[in-house]
Amino acid sequence: MKGYAIMHLEKQIATIYEDGSCNIFYSQFMPYNLCLEECKDSNPSIQVNNLNNFYYWCASRFLPQDRKYAEELLNSLGIKQPVTDRDRARITISYHALCLTDVFWVREEHETVRYEDINLYAHPLSDAFVSVSLLGYTFTAESSESICQADAAGDLSTLGVAPKAWIRRNHGLILLKAGDLREIEAELVASQITRCFKVDQVLYEPFDYQGQQVSSSRLITSKSRSIVPAEYVSIYADNTDQELEDVVLRHDAYGFHMMNIIDYLIGNTDRHWGNWGFWVINAENRLGALHPLMDFNRAFQSYNTLDGARCLTLRNRISQKDAAIHGVQCVGLNQIRDLPENLPALFENINKLFNMRLDKMFCARLDLLRKASVTS
Repeated sequence: MKGYAIMHLEKQIATIYEDGSCNIFYSQFMPYNLCLEECKDSNPSIQVNNLNNFYYWCASRFLPQDRKYAEELLNSLGIKQPVTDRDRARITISYHALCLTDVFWVREEHETVRYEDINLYAHPLSDAFVSVSLLGYTFTAESSESICQADAAGDLSTLGVAPKAWIRRNHGLILLKAGDLREIEAELVASQITRCFKVDQVLYEPFDYQGQQVSSSRLITSKSRSIVPAEYVSIYADNTDQELEDVVLRHDAYGFHMMNIIDYLIGNTDRHWGNWGFWVINAENRLGALHPLMDFNRAFQSYNTLDGARCLTLRNRISQKDAAIHGVQCVGLNQIRDLPENLPALFENINKLFNMRLDKMFCARLDLLRKASVTS
């Protein structure tokens, strides 16, 4: 019976077989969103659940179906469009379920391949796929013959719906993100604003790719530090009878409140549980503080009122404004440098794209939080 080894760096932490039976060797190193249960005697219910959980975990390491240009990317590799988690799992297993988010991977039980030989941190990541995954271009039949799935593993495993592609340059791996011009400009402006506050963040810079403006950011993970979305930690919390909010506040209350403050200021309405999360210390598979703020391409939404949208990081239904005010009362506003002197100039292009004076609403929200900070 075929078995799959679930790996963490060079350590085999578990094996699961096609009938759903499994052996767990290092439970403390299991992925946060993968729950497997050993059973000494055959138990069809547990085995089916194990297999479904394994397929789900593998599928979670594959680009979402609603990713722009996903169809073009899969067609260029000659991959049939997946329908089920099992379909997605088979694709991810074909390139060892590798990703640039963490150091988990999969190999067939009797394979001898090592992480050191195949990990994406060391992979050359040919630029061949950039034009496909970023801009939706298609390969010629001749050029596609020399391409394999391992070459596109970085792009296939990167989550999010905006078109994205990894490139390698002298100073490391860079993620390019394309899409609607308003979203690109929003990400760049929001990044400039966020730098004025004391909060860990991914820095977004403009980048020209084949004459098209995109945003770029450097890879933040490594073989020593991974990131895990709050969505996955919520699964771990449920399985250990904990509340996600308690886990968050215990590990990084400051970062959590600053995230709500920044998202209110820049009008980011896309802070769902897949868009924030934790550092993981790989040597121990241990949760650290919240990882840097990222994904600002949905900034300046619901930006016509002071209340903003609903705060997505909390279970209770409160507005972004109320969450930000609470954050300021807990940790302060923490502005560390002056905003650009000519703020309207920073907002000039995006004001035109949104047909709104976004800079005026930003100033109004900042003034509101400053007053809340003083009164607290």
